[in-house]
Amino acid sequence: MRLSPMLSVFSPLLLGAVLGLAPIAGASAAEETADKPDLPRSMTWSSYDVGSAGYAEASAIADAFGRKFGTRVRIQPSGSAIGRLQPVLRDRAEIGFLATETFFASEGVADFGDRRWGPQDLRTLGGRPSSFGIFTAKDANIRSMEDLKGKRFAYVAGNPSINLKCDALLGAAGMTRDDVDARMFPTYNATMSSLAQGKADASCTTTTPSQLYELAESPRGIHWLEVDPDDKKAWERLRKIAPFLQPYEENVGAGLSEDNPVNIFAYRYPVLVVKADQDADLVYNFLKAFDQTYPMYKDGTAVMSRWKMDDAGTPPIDVPFHPGAIKYLKEQDIWTDEMQAWNDKRLARLNALKAAWKDAVAEGEGKSDEAFAKIWESHRQEALSSL
Repeated sequence: MRLSPMLSVFSPLLLGAVLGLAPIAGASAAEETADKPDLPRSMTWSSYDVGSAGYAEASAIADAFGRKFGTRVRIQPSGSAIGRLQPVLRDRAEIGFLATETFFASEGVADFGDRRWGPQDLRTLGGRPSSFGIFTAKDANIRSMEDLKGKRFAYVAGNPSINLKCDALLGAAGMTRDDVDARMFPTYNATMSSLAQGKADASCTTTTPSQLYELAESPRGIHWLEVDPDDKKAWERLRKIAPFLQPYEENVGAGLSEDNPVNIFAYRYPVLVVKADQDADLVYNFLKAFDQTYPMYKDGTAVMSRWKMDDAGTPPIDVPFHPGAIKYLKEQDIWTDEMQAWNDKRLARLNALKAAWKDAVAEGEGKSDEAFAKIWESHRQEALSSL
């Protein structure tokens, strides 16, 4: 996920953090209060690759930790889902600034459907809402989801994160890829550029990539398709495919403004991820520090204000919340009984998949990878159907 022109307008704080120029200073004596989080002197966080929104945001937050608490943070970037998650699983990073690979890892799908992986026992501390929707070429005269039938829809080869969300949006209208003229493009850039080049009529992504601004300024123009937040049936269909999504009104992005918002959905990127057995005190104190430094990094980009705990510390999200995070959110009067019910249900799903994985591995012993994939999918669907 690369920074768009909207996100590349850094504040001086964020620019200094990304370039490594900001000074790191210890906390002042005035800050030595009883409310100060008990943080390690140094931490390692994993994130998306250098140049991504996730890396830039992690850098700004790390800089704030250093300035306010004297904690030095090393950010370990990676361009692959496994590369970002492995440091967390192997205790080489305390926190992961991750994306939808969090959901895939907990479900044992995509990169994590290999028998070396399976459902991973992950927990979250929260995540910034990041909007996502279907955009079309304005001149294609696609004004509703139903109008997509038979139209050229651009997908990204080898990108299950984006493609799952595209499928969820189609699912909201009761459609699948079979209902559109699905066209696979080799790279993200090629996919997002395909509409301006006349090679596709619709695709889906976040609202701020540079290619979408180019489309908006091109002769074709841009139009966003809405998902009615009050359409319960549409959201039931959508969440069967991607249960971590939520309605969201967006006014930042190509063709959008405060006077011209759109009702689409939000997922979490970055999402703060730890192992289930991560120390509860560390999680609690990290989230407290994260919240206390919010005023220092909230203006880093056009969307970093969405890290406010009232927005970021709530479900739905990719995996269950960690008990240490819930403790802090309860203290801030954010965590509700409804959120706890969501968390209990999400944890039951994860535990059911972990149990199903054990049965699938036992049944698939000695069989080919192709045979095992079918065995796991059968066990996985049976487990989900039982919930």
